[in-house]
Amino acid sequence: MKANGSVFKFGDNVDTDVIIPARYLNSSDPGELATHCMEDIDKEFVNKVKHGDIIVASKNFGCGSSREHAPIAIKAAGISCVIAETFARIFYRNAINIGLPIIECKEAANGIEAGEEVEVDFDSGIIFNKTKGTKFQGQAFPEFMQKIIASEGLINYINQK
Repeated sequence: MKANGSVFKFGDNVDTDVIIPARYLNSSDPGELATHCMEDIDKEFVNKVKHGDIIVASKNFGCGSSREHAPIAIKAAGISCVIAETFARIFYRNAINIGLPIIECKEAANGIEAGEEVEVDFDSGIIFNKTKGTKFQGQAFPEFMQKIIASEGLINYINQK
Protein backbone atom coordinates (compact mmCIF):
# COMPACT_ATOMS: atom_id res chain seq x y z
CA MET A 1 0.00 0.00 0.00
CA LYS A 2 1.37 3.43 -0.97
CA ALA A 3 0.52 7.11 -0.83
CA ASN A 4 1.78 9.72 -3.31
CA GLY A 5 1.21 13.43 -3.23
CA SER A 6 2.26 17.01 -2.77
CA VAL A 7 3.06 18.18 0.76
CA PHE A 8 1.26 20.65 3.01
CA LYS A 9 3.56 21.50 5.92
CA PHE A 10 2.51 22.43 9.45
CA GLY A 11 4.37 22.94 12.74
CA ASP A 12 4.02 21.76 16.33
CA ASN A 13 0.79 21.24 18.27
CA VAL A 14 -1.72 21.40 15.43
CA ASP A 15 -4.82 20.74 17.50
CA THR A 16 -8.17 19.33 16.52
CA ASP A 17 -9.81 22.78 16.77
CA VAL A 18 -7.46 23.99 14.02
CA ILE A 19 -7.97 20.86 11.92
CA ILE A 20 -11.76 21.27 12.08
CA PRO A 21 -12.96 24.35 13.99
CA ALA A 22 -15.53 23.64 16.71
CA ARG A 23 -18.08 25.92 15.01
CA TYR A 24 -18.54 23.22 12.34
CA LEU A 25 -19.02 20.26 14.66
CA ASN A 26 -22.79 20.34 14.29
CA SER A 27 -22.21 18.28 11.14
CA SER A 28 -20.89 14.74 10.95
CA ASP A 29 -20.98 14.69 7.14
CA PRO A 30 -17.42 14.04 5.89
CA GLY A 31 -17.93 16.18 2.78
CA GLU A 32 -19.12 19.15 4.82
CA LEU A 33 -16.27 18.77 7.32
CA ALA A 34 -13.76 18.65 4.45
CA THR A 35 -14.86 22.08 3.22
CA HIS A 36 -13.63 23.58 6.50
CA CYS A 37 -10.52 21.45 7.05
CA MET A 38 -7.50 23.48 8.26
CA GLU A 39 -9.23 26.79 7.48
CA ASP A 40 -8.10 28.47 10.71
CA ILE A 41 -4.43 27.75 9.97
CA ASP A 42 -4.49 27.93 6.14
CA LYS A 43 -7.54 29.62 4.60
CA GLU A 44 -6.61 28.34 1.12
CA PHE A 45 -6.01 24.71 2.15
CA VAL A 46 -9.33 23.38 0.85
CA ASN A 47 -8.87 25.24 -2.45
CA LYS A 48 -5.34 23.90 -2.97
CA VAL A 49 -5.52 20.33 -1.68
CA LYS A 50 -5.81 17.57 -4.27
CA HIS A 51 -6.76 13.95 -3.78
CA GLY A 52 -3.68 12.05 -2.65
CA ASP A 53 -1.82 15.00 -1.10
CA ILE A 54 0.10 14.54 2.15
CA ILE A 55 0.32 16.54 5.36
CA VAL A 56 3.72 16.75 7.08
CA ALA A 57 3.87 18.22 10.58
CA SER A 58 6.15 18.47 13.58
CA LYS A 59 5.35 17.36 17.15
CA ASN A 60 2.02 16.47 18.74
CA PHE A 61 -0.17 16.63 15.62
CA GLY A 62 -3.86 16.20 16.47
CA CYS A 63 -3.70 17.24 20.12
CA GLY A 64 -6.86 18.54 21.73
CA SER A 65 -10.21 16.83 21.83
CA SER A 66 -10.90 13.16 21.31
CA ARG A 67 -13.50 13.64 18.58
CA GLU A 68 -13.10 11.78 15.29
CA HIS A 69 -14.15 14.81 13.27
CA ALA A 70 -10.51 15.90 12.81
CA PRO A 71 -9.17 12.81 11.00
CA ILE A 72 -12.48 12.48 9.13
CA ALA A 73 -12.12 16.06 7.80
CA ILE A 74 -8.51 15.43 6.75
CA LYS A 75 -9.35 12.19 4.95
CA ALA A 76 -12.46 13.64 3.29
CA ALA A 77 -10.41 16.62 2.07
CA GLY A 78 -8.34 14.15 0.03
CA ILE A 79 -5.24 13.74 2.19
CA SER A 80 -3.75 10.27 1.64
CA CYS A 81 -1.36 10.28 4.61
CA VAL A 82 -0.17 12.39 7.53
CA ILE A 83 3.50 12.26 8.49
CA ALA A 84 4.56 13.83 11.78
CA GLU A 85 7.33 13.69 14.31
CA THR A 86 4.71 12.64 16.88
CA PHE A 87 0.93 12.40 17.10
CA ALA A 88 -1.42 12.89 20.00
CA ARG A 89 -2.32 9.33 21.01
CA ILE A 90 -6.10 9.70 20.68
CA PHE A 91 -5.71 11.28 17.21
CA TYR A 92 -3.44 8.38 16.21
CA ARG A 93 -6.07 5.83 17.22
CA ASN A 94 -8.95 7.79 15.67
CA ALA A 95 -7.05 8.11 12.39
CA ILE A 96 -6.51 4.36 12.15
CA ASN A 97 -10.13 3.73 13.20
CA ILE A 98 -11.43 5.79 10.25
CA GLY A 99 -8.82 4.50 7.79
CA LEU A 100 -6.49 7.54 7.56
CA PRO A 101 -2.86 6.39 7.21
CA ILE A 102 -0.46 8.19 9.53
CA ILE A 103 3.23 7.60 10.11
CA GLU A 104 5.67 8.94 12.69
CA CYS A 105 9.13 9.90 11.46
CA LYS A 106 11.11 12.76 12.98
CA GLU A 107 13.64 12.87 10.14
CA ALA A 108 10.92 13.09 7.47
CA ALA A 109 9.04 15.75 9.45
CA ASN A 110 12.21 17.84 9.54
CA GLY A 111 13.47 17.03 6.03
CA ILE A 112 10.36 17.54 3.91
CA GLU A 113 9.07 20.97 2.91
CA ALA A 114 5.74 22.30 1.63
CA GLY A 115 5.10 21.62 -2.05
CA GLU A 116 7.54 18.72 -2.35
CA GLU A 117 6.36 15.46 -3.89
CA VAL A 118 6.47 12.50 -1.52
CA GLU A 119 5.75 8.77 -1.74
CA VAL A 120 5.08 6.65 1.33
CA ASP A 121 5.32 2.85 1.27
CA PHE A 122 3.35 1.56 4.24
CA ASP A 123 4.70 -1.99 3.90
CA SER A 124 8.31 -0.92 4.44
CA GLY A 125 7.82 2.43 6.18
CA ILE A 126 10.00 4.12 3.53
CA ILE A 127 9.18 7.78 2.92
CA PHE A 128 10.70 8.95 -0.36
CA ASN A 129 10.99 12.66 -1.09
CA LYS A 130 10.76 12.57 -4.87
CA THR A 131 11.64 16.27 -5.13
CA LYS A 132 14.97 16.00 -3.30
CA GLY A 133 15.67 12.30 -3.89
CA THR A 134 15.97 11.60 -0.16
CA LYS A 135 14.63 8.64 1.81
CA PHE A 136 13.52 8.37 5.40
CA GLN A 137 12.74 5.26 7.42
CA GLY A 138 9.41 5.54 9.20
CA GLN A 139 7.72 2.79 11.11
CA ALA A 140 6.04 0.25 8.83
CA PHE A 141 2.37 -0.44 9.50
CA PRO A 142 1.64 -3.85 11.02
CA GLU A 143 -0.43 -6.06 8.72
CA PHE A 144 -3.61 -5.73 10.80
CA MET A 145 -3.41 -1.90 10.64
CA GLN A 146 -2.94 -2.04 6.88
CA LYS A 147 -6.07 -4.19 6.65
CA ILE A 148 -8.04 -1.66 8.71
CA ILE A 149 -6.85 1.20 6.47
CA ALA A 150 -7.49 -0.77 3.27
CA SER A 151 -11.02 -1.45 4.54
CA GLU A 152 -11.52 2.34 4.99
CA GLY A 153 -11.71 1.98 8.78
CA LEU A 154 -12.22 -0.31 11.74
CA ILE A 155 -15.99 -0.71 11.41
CA ASN A 156 -15.74 -1.77 7.77
CA TYR A 157 -12.88 -4.12 8.66
CA ILE A 158 -14.96 -5.78 11.39
CA ASN A 159 -18.02 -6.00 9.14
CA GLN A 160 -15.97 -7.77 6.47
CA LYS A 161 -15.00 -10.55 8.87
